[in-house]
Amino acid sequence: MEWIPTISELSGPRYQRIVEAMEADIAAGRLVRGQQLPTQRALAKALGIDLTTVTRAYTEARRRGIMEARVGQGSFVSETSARRAVDLPHPVAIDLSMNVPPHPLEAQLDERIIAGLEALHAQSGLTAYLNYQPPGGSAHEREVAARWMRARVAHAQADRLVIFPGAQTILFNLLAHLARPGDTVLTEALTFPGIKAAAARLGVKLVGVPMDEDGILPDALAKASRVHKPKAVYLIPTLHNPTTATLSAERRGAIAKIIRDAGTILIEDDAYGLLDRAASPIANLIPERTYLATTLSKCIAPALRVAYLVTPDSGAQRDMRTSLQATVQMPAPLMVALVTHWIENGIADRIISAIRNEAVGRQQLAQRALKGFQFLARPAAHHLWLRLPEERPDLAAHLLRNGLAVVAGDAFTVDGAPPHAARVSLGAARNRSELTEALRILVGALQKPADTRQIV
Repeated sequence: MEWIPTISELSGPRYQRIVEAMEADIAAGRLVRGQQLPTQRALAKALGIDLTTVTRAYTEARRRGIMEARVGQGSFVSETSARRAVDLPHPVAIDLSMNVPPHPLEAQLDERIIAGLEALHAQSGLTAYLNYQPPGGSAHEREVAARWMRARVAHAQADRLVIFPGAQTILFNLLAHLARPGDTVLTEALTFPGIKAAAARLGVKLVGVPMDEDGILPDALAKASRVHKPKAVYLIPTLHNPTTATLSAERRGAIAKIIRDAGTILIEDDAYGLLDRAASPIANLIPERTYLATTLSKCIAPALRVAYLVTPDSGAQRDMRTSLQATVQMPAPLMVALVTHWIENGIADRIISAIRNEAVGRQQLAQRALKGFQFLARPAAHHLWLRLPEERPDLAAHLLRNGLAVVAGDAFTVDGAPPHAARVSLGAARNRSELTEALRILVGALQKPADTRQIV
């Protein structure tokens, strides 16, 4: 049965009433993602209104991101709440370079943001969050976060936790706290570009440790620790960026012993841990030697700018709060309050579950599209690590010329020659339809013979 909105009980211009009815029916489950909507002409006839009103309503629905038009197929309920990109750099048409979470309609982010802010307003008024707050979060906010994190980090306590405005701020402050210019920090041979940028800015030397498709090699880490006497070891043990490698329990145990025996410190980047809760953080094995960073950027949304740092002890917590105050003063109080409300009411977990399910669906789509090609992936990851043909050294540039952006291996390489591979961020596509088109372009480029490359 075709969707016919009830607009007689709503107020305002008719086109707005159609859009508001569409939003309400999506929220109530009467419209589901990917469901085809009636043609503009059919809806105008059913409602007894002129066609231009329906056209205006559909245009507004597309602007709000709740509806998408597919050429030659019709109009459909959007698969995500993402708006149409208006500021992608030319000539990028589809950007799979940013490793961000998808926003499926099931996450109900728009509705939950509005409802959350309304709850905060009713509780204390929004202006209460427009003044300076304690650096690192209030005692209540830290207690709520610690209680939530104890599902993954057994020793998380309010007096060992600091709330930061994003994981990048954590990494910069940790490097500044633990190392001095010229000091060495070990990391995987391929690592997060953010730690590379922070280390370069602070004059800290990063040394890459060999890894295989299952993650960093313990024997290589032990050797590097003896040779370089590092101030710290930075690792992404779960859904590694960019390879998606997730360390086994055996490797986590071996790495914990190496760090303890070397007398060094672990910076554990748990950015993706909430997407794969079966992987227990290394911090659980050596809590006294680990700074564990968990961010909401990869499991809810990057613009919330809320991340949690669990420190080895209360003294380290005070040091990091002081460092935070000296650099950025505090995280945004209104965003922290919103996230705290979501955690207390179980909303954060429901959002993360919806995003995790969408990530699984997108990985399945990619598995089918890339069958026969070499790549590393994990079911709940937002990205995959694709091996590129050796005879196509210009493939990333070729993709960009065809409107598709991915990130080549040199962005992640710490030292040595970069691998001929690319990170493909599946969550960055605005919906599965766009992801399907991006994968079609990617597969076409991978299959293109080397001798047909453009000569310039």
